[in-house]
Amino acid sequence: MTVEAALVLCGVLAFLALGVEVVMLVIGQLRCTDAAREAARLVARGDSARASTAVAAMAPAGAELVVRQDGDTASVEVGARRWLIDLRARAYAVLEPGVADEGSPAVADAK
Repeated sequence: MTVEAALVLCGVLAFLALGVEVVMLVIGQLRCTDAAREAARLVARGDSARASTAVAAMAPAGAELVVRQDGDTASVEVGARRWLIDLRARAYAVLEPGVADEGSPAVADAK
């Protein structure tokens, strides 16, 4: 094997490793998006405890859940960090009748 072939092989392997990492970042972002959507749906139903459980199960490891209620709407943000990149997703939902009266701002950690 020549030196040139060895260098090309190293370059190809580095390129493949970078490609795999990009795919993992995209998958992590999709997992954050799915977890935020599911958590917003559960918060809208008045089930904040299950929202934390759902985020812990669906989002990447170490993800954080932030829930804010403003009147009859809830916003949910799920964030995780992978390498030096912050993955974040937000979802909004209108609270069901009866839930808006009991709600208050809440922050949960889904680690």
